[in-house]
Amino acid sequence: MKPCLFNITLMFFLSTGVLSADLVYHVPIHKTIDLGLPAFIERAIAEAKEDKASAIVFDIDTFGGRVDGATEIKNAILQLDSSITTVAFITGEAASAGALISLACTKIVMTKGASIGAATAVDIQGNKASEKVISYMRSMMRSTAEARGRSPILAEAMVDDSIGFSHVVVRGDSLEASDLEGSKKGKLLTLSTTQALKFGIADHSVETLPEVLEFLGMSGAQIKEMDVNWSEKLVRFLTDPIVSSLLMTLGFLGLLFEIQSPGWGIPGTVGIVALSLFFGATLFAELATMEELLILLVGVALVLAEVLVIPGFGVVGIMGIITIMLGLYLMLIPKHPLPSDLSSASWGLVIGLVGGLVGIFLMGRVLIRSRFWQKITLPFTERSSEGYSTSIGLEELVGSHGEAITDLRPAGQVSIAARRISAVSEGDFINKGDSVEVLSVEGYRVMVRKLETS
Repeated sequence: MKPCLFNITLMFFLSTGVLSADLVYHVPIHKTIDLGLPAFIERAIAEAKEDKASAIVFDIDTFGGRVDGATEIKNAILQLDSSITTVAFITGEAASAGALISLACTKIVMTKGASIGAATAVDIQGNKASEKVISYMRSMMRSTAEARGRSPILAEAMVDDSIGFSHVVVRGDSLEASDLEGSKKGKLLTLSTTQALKFGIADHSVETLPEVLEFLGMSGAQIKEMDVNWSEKLVRFLTDPIVSSLLMTLGFLGLLFEIQSPGWGIPGTVGIVALSLFFGATLFAELATMEELLILLVGVALVLAEVLVIPGFGVVGIMGIITIMLGLYLMLIPKHPLPSDLSSASWGLVIGLVGGLVGIFLMGRVLIRSRFWQKITLPFTERSSEGYSTSIGLEELVGSHGEAITDLRPAGQVSIAARRISAVSEGDFINKGDSVEVLSVEGYRVMVRKLETS
């Protein structure tokens, strides 16, 4: 009797889906594919593997974006074992990099009105990439399509408008394709849902996620919704080309301002924070390596040494700036760079540097004309011909001896004749407590040198 009751109870739970083993991850890929997206996709895949999910449904609606980001996602999908079915659920556009990600999935399903294709590569100016880059993309699209049993010629035609064809082999049958607009040379291939189904790129037409599950034979499966967390959102924001260029600009701007002033202040702090945000984002997005971090830190250390230790600005400071630029350039290059990525990295660095210089010029112009500047400076020039004197009563101190009451690196404070005076070292670093002699006085500038003790 008991075994009979157990069997009846088990059949009841199975029929109601309580003991259903199917777990499906629903992962959105919307808007621009940037360098922060692969980290989110890889996290979703890792969790799906850990939870022994039956399928991952990628909800795709994108006009594309970074090819290097899409390549990382494509590789992560292809490396999944066959126990997890991957589905590209195209709800809008799967253009450019979105087409590459879709082709990497085990199944492709599309809603009415959706499309896939137009995956040619462009440079940072938005122009068609070089033949070398197009050839690389064509090969990658072809190999991805072949890995999933889809037509390689159609995948190539999405990238290269020089490819023409009249027939397509689908599941062993040769289908007439001359009516496709992208089948003619000079036109990139973009397929509608109906066309994608006809030529074997898509597997089914659906409208909702439950219909996707029904197609997979997983009706009633548990759905786990995945979304970008706050740290991934921050990284995606900071790795945006515009934001990363702005961070580099602020970094250069702050350091260049700091170099022009004694000691350490707000501009240098802003510069270091901006560069830290830039590096942190690239490190999280797995663009940067520890070697590149070391290069950047060496550059920052050289600049700090020039500003705080070595008087003036010379070879050490210039080497620091060059080292920082090298570190930033290497961070802009992805792990699997295309030839165009080197050009994009160069342009990004140039934009940051030029932006910093332009920022210095504009800030100088704006500051001089601001009310604040007018309040702390004279609105006219005091000329000696008009009775003004550059003397402020310190000339009599020339030749006097005193003591440094702060470190002079090269500026600091000294005590001369019981007076606390701001002074600048002649060139040598002067420690607090060292004896000093006043060499010259020019307006507010008091030059001192260290006295050697016998």
